[in-house]
Amino acid sequence: MFIFSKVKRKLKSYTRWGKYYTWKERHTKVLNKTIYEIFRDYAKMHLDDNAIEYFGKHFTYGQMLDIISDTADSLMSLGVKRYDIITIIMPNTPEALFAFYAVSKVGAVSNMLHPLSSSEEIKNCLKNTESKHIIVIDASYDKVNADLSDTKVENIIGVSAGNSMPFFMKVGYYLTAGRKYKKPHKEMYMSWKKFLALRSENRNIIKDRDVRDNPAVILQSGGTTGVSKGIVLSNGNFASMFYQAGTFWKGVVPGDKILSIMPVFHGFGLALSIHCPISMGVESVLVPQFSAKTFDKLLNKHKPNLVFGVPTLFEALTQANNVKDLDLSCLKYIVSGGDSLSAQLQQKINIYLKEHGANCKVSQGYGMTECLAGAVVNLGINDKAGCIGIPGPQIDVKICEPYSQKEVRDGVEGEICISSPTVMLGYLNNEEETNNALQIHSDGYTWLHTGDIGYIDPNDKMIYYTQRLKRMIISSGYNVYPSQIEEIIESHEAVLSCTVVGIPHPYKVEVAKACIVLKNNYFDTPLLRENIKKYCEKRLSKYAWPYKYDFRKSLPKTKLGKIDFKKLQDEG
Repeated sequence: MFIFSKVKRKLKSYTRWGKYYTWKERHTKVLNKTIYEIFRDYAKMHLDDNAIEYFGKHFTYGQMLDIISDTADSLMSLGVKRYDIITIIMPNTPEALFAFYAVSKVGAVSNMLHPLSSSEEIKNCLKNTESKHIIVIDASYDKVNADLSDTKVENIIGVSAGNSMPFFMKVGYYLTAGRKYKKPHKEMYMSWKKFLALRSENRNIIKDRDVRDNPAVILQSGGTTGVSKGIVLSNGNFASMFYQAGTFWKGVVPGDKILSIMPVFHGFGLALSIHCPISMGVESVLVPQFSAKTFDKLLNKHKPNLVFGVPTLFEALTQANNVKDLDLSCLKYIVSGGDSLSAQLQQKINIYLKEHGANCKVSQGYGMTECLAGAVVNLGINDKAGCIGIPGPQIDVKICEPYSQKEVRDGVEGEICISSPTVMLGYLNNEEETNNALQIHSDGYTWLHTGDIGYIDPNDKMIYYTQRLKRMIISSGYNVYPSQIEEIIESHEAVLSCTVVGIPHPYKVEVAKACIVLKNNYFDTPLLRENIKKYCEKRLSKYAWPYKYDFRKSLPKTKLGKIDFKKLQDEG
């Protein structure tokens, strides 16, 4: 099932940024523990402390350990064993975490999917992972109601978003939304409550002596071909990120709070906004559905010490005006990742923070799911626009000529390459793409080629991000792949050709514009336009829907006869 590069992985433990860290920080070995064990070790010592909050309801570490144990027992009652892949289609709810840690406890693998994924995307992923068991939120029941006969799915475990809500809120949820969702595939369906009732005691969990390189989580990503790829991450990846976070977050102490807006199916959300914080005593306030218009209300209500998000989220904050005299002095860190932070927006956010009493400025982080979201971070080190800071203490970065392994000198732009214990094992069942992304350089180390362009300042060695090498669109922090949209639109019977480009958007930063040429025997009518739009939306996740459909007689070409992407972008 798991196919990775056959090259032996070798990672550096010392970098040119060593002066920023102590000897111990540079050389501490990655913990030989599973994701669950890292959480468990802290939880066992703080059973009565709050670990997570969900709509005002708190769960202590002791309560979480008990429910995780019950969940693990129920998984084994279904026959789940080591390396089985369990698909979890959930937003930020307690059940998503119970399932995530339980899967880790039994040595299986969590395949995290976006609840807004299309039915087709979910089905393809189920086939690729050979998942037998799905844990899905009620709002996405319709997404798993497609024909699953050619998959290996045996059980669909349904979770109501109201399960862990306070009693009266739970009743209200059921009366307004919960009862509207129809159970998918009733012959395979069971409720979360019925699932937990399966548990039995005295089940033996087989433990490996060395778990660092064992696959633990699969997160989804598109690629240069536009085809979704499963990014396989190990226990060691998460253990290393846990260590990196503890090194970076100076002044963060048990009892602090983090507003967990970034989703559990996103590397930034899963590792840095949820797992790492709660495993070091920071209570996670779970936000399953975020509304930018009421961001200031959330901050005012929960008084978090840490907030991580994408640039559009913080831009929305500067425009929110629901709370008079909002006090943000509680903030220790506010970190922007998932997309580049413009100089104008960075300044705008910092002015807002200062006006509302915050003692910190917005910091930038850089990474990608292939290295578990965080590799380089700028926590108050340098305020220059575009500066993403320095790598973690055991992470190395170098800049290479695009599409090569030749390192360029400091100050010269090139492709950002990363060598780190947080770098993925590889792409699921895709050895070719794995070997394209993970390359052994002449120094003998494995380097992740990110597809992003940047440079290292020759004086202070700060790293700067400048642009994307790939033709990828980042809209509100989500990766949107033009070739995937093009393929779907061109499969419509009326479409001759389609080219998708990214165009600026005041809130989402960038959105997709689909430039479409119809076949000669089809006429451009409002009815056909609407038909193509619905055809596209049915087959794509909502965040990937084109913002604009541009119907034209032909597409502009360069002198070499290639599509002129720049002209299409400039037209807006």
